[in-house]
Amino acid sequence: QVQLVESGGGLVQAGGSLRLSCAASGRTFSMYTMGWFRQAPGKEREFVAAISWSGMSKYYADSVLGRFTISRDNAKNTVYLQMNSLKPEDTAVYYCAALQETSRSDVEASYEYEYWGQGTQVTVSS
Repeated sequence: QVQLVESGGGLVQAGGSLRLSCAASGRTFSMYTMGWFRQAPGKEREFVAAISWSGMSKYYADSVLGRFTISRDNAKNTVYLQMNSLKPEDTAVYYCAALQETSRSDVEASYEYEYWGQGTQVTVSS
């Protein structure tokens, strides 16, 4: 089992920044690829970013590329999502998730992830 707890959400004006954190406990954090997803009201959950267990590989949705940065600190069992130049359309509940990646894994697919946090609300005002 892996327990994930997100923090860092809040209300910010358009153009502002937030940093989300996801603290993991339980089984070895460094074994897992970590992802961030988001879900806006009335919409499907969508992929935002993912980072491999080593941190060497990073993946981003086109909508956040160049504005968001994913990182991890395996010594602290924490993954981060730095969000800059926020837009109202970034408003959503943000979830972190853990995946034991294989060569066949699709890191952008939510169904691949085994463990999920409870989510943190990000609201961007115009």
